[in-house]
Amino acid sequence: QLHIVESGGGLVQPGGSLRLSCAAPGFTLNFYAVGWFRQAPGKEREGVSCISDSGITTNLEDSVKGRFTISRDHAKTTVYLQMNSLKPEDTAVYYCAVRVYSSGTCERGAMDYWGAGILVTVSS
Repeated sequence: QLHIVESGGGLVQPGGSLRLSCAAPGFTLNFYAVGWFRQAPGKEREGVSCISDSGITTNLEDSVKGRFTISRDHAKTTVYLQMNSLKPEDTAVYYCAVRVYSSGTCERGAMDYWGAGILVTVSS
């Protein structure tokens, strides 16, 4: 079992910023596709952003383009999601997921390990 740990969530005002972190203690995330997903109450879980094993980043949700940036710190074997200009509609539980057993992009059904999720609330 691979344990994914997300951190950095919380309450932020509209227009504010948060940086989420994704790590797997005892395991490096450097060589796999890692994606951030989110799920708001009553909605489907959706992909937000993805970084491939080679470092290629992809926005999975058009609404976050230009506001969210996924990155990887190779030394810390940690993947981040920098979220700027946050909007109330960004409120959701955010999940980090890792694709280990197959190659490809951050397709929801193909991700092998998921974190427990962390709540991001954007509200005034």
